[in-house]
Amino acid sequence: MTTTAPLGAEERTDPATGPADGRRAVLRRIRPGNGFVFVLPFLLVFGLFMVWPIVQGLWMSFTDSSLALRDTGFVGFDNYTEAFGDPDVWSSLGNTLFFTAISSVPLVLVALAMALLVHSGLAGQWAWRLAFFAPYLLPVTVVTLIWTWLYQPELGLGNQLLDSFGMAPVGWLSDESVAMWSIAALTVWWTVGFNFLLYLAALQSLPTTFDEAAALDGAGAWRRLWSITLPQLRRTTGLVAMLQILASLKVFDQIYILTKGGPNGSTRPVLEYVYDVGFTGYRLGYASAISYLFFALIIVVSLVQFRLFRRED
Repeated sequence: MTTTAPLGAEERTDPATGPADGRRAVLRRIRPGNGFVFVLPFLLVFGLFMVWPIVQGLWMSFTDSSLALRDTGFVGFDNYTEAFGDPDVWSSLGNTLFFTAISSVPLVLVALAMALLVHSGLAGQWAWRLAFFAPYLLPVTVVTLIWTWLYQPELGLGNQLLDSFGMAPVGWLSDESVAMWSIAALTVWWTVGFNFLLYLAALQSLPTTFDEAAALDGAGAWRRLWSITLPQLRRTTGLVAMLQILASLKVFDQIYILTKGGPNGSTRPVLEYVYDVGFTGYRLGYASAISYLFFALIIVVSLVQFRLFRRED
């Protein structure tokens, strides 16, 4: 009496080739298009909330779309031409670039110093890590509320410290020459923890062979830092600098809550001007055009940074 073996029985019963033959049989049953089913939910969400708004916004930038009018007409490049001649666009762009310059540099250097301090074996490392990273977990509303109290003209800690040294009070958020620096200081305190973690992770992954060899040869701590540690952190520094510049270019929240672009527009960034034009002036088409010009600028900055870091490597 003969029986029919179930499918795949040869692979399971042969101790030498069974498992491998079984895997090959399973792979033969898998069709190339089966993976599309698993990524389809992501593609639908990505297309609905990312691709479609980008396409819709780009089309809107070529129209006179407005929240106050129902009829929308095609205007071509008129919005872009107006944006290039709008002095408010250039002033807000200048404010954005100035904020990026004064915030990105300390956010890189301070984060590096903090990571080196913790990595040096300082006592109570868990407390230092918590103190350095905790502000990054706070929402922007809490951060701005804390710093609003610190910058309060009469009772704030900032002016009280100046008064204790016999110095005149400062309008931290009301003086045009000081307001942007005050916002940059807030941003450094708030977001430096993320860069600190990147540097700390990089330091902990560095090989200790070169540092130990240099120490045996008589190199001091500073010499080992400048000649061994920092060169090995070049890639991490490039990554941190790129991420930080892009983040600073997109500043909006803390400035809008603290000063709403004041005093006299001295702290208004591009994104706040886009918000004012689109949702206060109701000119959605013009706001979209400014947004895409700014998006093009960010792309150019990203490509330049990538090219520079790639050339250094």
